[in-house]
Amino acid sequence: MTGAEATWLYAVTTADAAGAGAPAALTGVAGEPVRVVEGAGLAAVVGSVPRSDFDERALRAHLEDLRWLERAARAHHQVIDAAAGTGQVIPLRFATLYHDDDRVRAMLEQRRADFAAALERVAGRTEWGVKAYVDPRAFLPDPGEEEAAGGRRPGAAYLARRRAERQEQETAHLRASERAEEIHAALAGQAVAIAEHPPQDASLAAYEGWMVLNNSYLVPDDRADDFSAAVTALGERFPEITLELSGPWPPYSFTALPRPDAEEP
Repeated sequence: MTGAEATWLYAVTTADAAGAGAPAALTGVAGEPVRVVEGAGLAAVVGSVPRSDFDERALRAHLEDLRWLERAARAHHQVIDAAAGTGQVIPLRFATLYHDDDRVRAMLEQRRADFAAALERVAGRTEWGVKAYVDPRAFLPDPGEEEAAGGRRPGAAYLARRRAERQEQETAHLRASERAEEIHAALAGQAVAIAEHPPQDASLAAYEGWMVLNNSYLVPDDRADDFSAAVTALGERFPEITLELSGPWPPYSFTALPRPDAEEP
């Protein structure tokens, strides 16, 4: 490794799980071959990237380029997914960079206890995502007797209609949220840990209506089939809710470590 390169980290696993090294022909965010750096009984899945293209200024410019960001983020997660195929891993944040391999080994030594605890926490468990979508119209209150507008001034009648519409929307959202909580409670019984995420932006995630559930569940591998079946059964029980199951994933939502001191690559 030369001084012209920095080390990009993808994931950490145990040295035993790393086996003979990273999968052959696997490349990372810069098209670089992926390899393993071992230390303190752990193994970091890494790649060497050009320092000139990944220093602070260059990386800031890259992060503002959506096409580059999408391509690099996909490569980053593909490496993590491949590493997870050989054993339990701790996925690391996108753009985790170290000056060189020696700094990576030092980090593994310094944070050995944190990594060991995280690996133990997710051993034999996998992350599954569940999202729930609703059409707001399915949860609107039943139409009651309409209040007569006769004798009202046009402005007062308009304000009354707007107030009634807001109240209907609030009632619909409350009902949909209560149903989502019921679904969540049923799924939580199958999981050992839960991470709740805010709804995704509809314009970015390309869905219509409301997203009323966006959770990750850490599920023991021997319960994965039961968890999937539970999602299917809940979708059949509540046809007004559209449930979306994704996974299995490396445990992105359950292995977050305190960010280490920033290091200039």
